[in-house]
Amino acid sequence: MFEFISDALAAVWNVFKSIRITDIIDIAILSYLIFHGIKLIRETRAQQLVKGILFLIGFYVLSVFLKLQTMRYILKLCFNWGFLAIIIIFQPEFRRILEKMGRTRLTQFQLFANNESESELSAERQCIDAVCESVQELSASKTGALIIFERTTKLGEQIDTGTILNCTPSVAVFGNIFFPNTPLHDGAVIIRDGIILAAGCFLPKPQKEELIAKQLGSRHRAAIGMSENSDAIVVVVSEENGTISVAENGDLTRGFTKDNLKKLLIDRVIHNEDADSAKETSFAGRVISKWKK
Repeated sequence: MFEFISDALAAVWNVFKSIRITDIIDIAILSYLIFHGIKLIRETRAQQLVKGILFLIGFYVLSVFLKLQTMRYILKLCFNWGFLAIIIIFQPEFRRILEKMGRTRLTQFQLFANNESESELSAERQCIDAVCESVQELSASKTGALIIFERTTKLGEQIDTGTILNCTPSVAVFGNIFFPNTPLHDGAVIIRDGIILAAGCFLPKPQKEELIAKQLGSRHRAAIGMSENSDAIVVVVSEENGTISVAENGDLTRGFTKDNLKKLLIDRVIHNEDADSAKETSFAGRVISKWKK
């Protein structure tokens, strides 16, 4: 028994001795890719795809073990042509993954401090204050609103569909834009660098519109679609009940107040925090709903 334990320990030690620094780097990179791959496909159609692939692999192993030649041949054909079929069927999901990779900022890896000037940060803070004040008033009067904070992904296509304003945000400006029956009240306001760049903008439809609850109206659907196609932060005020919501990365979070909305916007817009890094932050009265069937 003692000899068996010593042999086992010696074998483990030999394995550790044979590990090189390149092996550690290799394992670390692979672990990182697997972890973020799981995060990207979580709660999407691709999650069901992975389950299906694992089921087919398991069935293939079983067919080899039981010597089921016909099933083994059919499954081989599926694996040979399946990769091309997956790319065609799940093109929207792959596009979203590549866009997220492309939105990764090189400045995240720089050793120097943020290059934004104090004046730019001050303008963004004043803009957030104006948005939060406006959203609170619009919520109280149940006036629908759709406000987009542009981040890394530029929204030129959406800006071209609206009216260029290029003005300083204020409660009065937002009140005039979203006042019912005015020419711009149905579209979205796009904010860039603390300035209202355009209003009355049209937004893309969500990629998985059939999964969104029917209770949500066109503004909420447009907000989800915009957040799926970019890293923008989208603020929505419901004209039915005045509920304040925020769309980010395809998810809709409802039940915001003026204070916790301001905290979230400062974290996301000024500090450029990702949703995953700020999940620990608790907002009083926050209600999260992904609005899937």
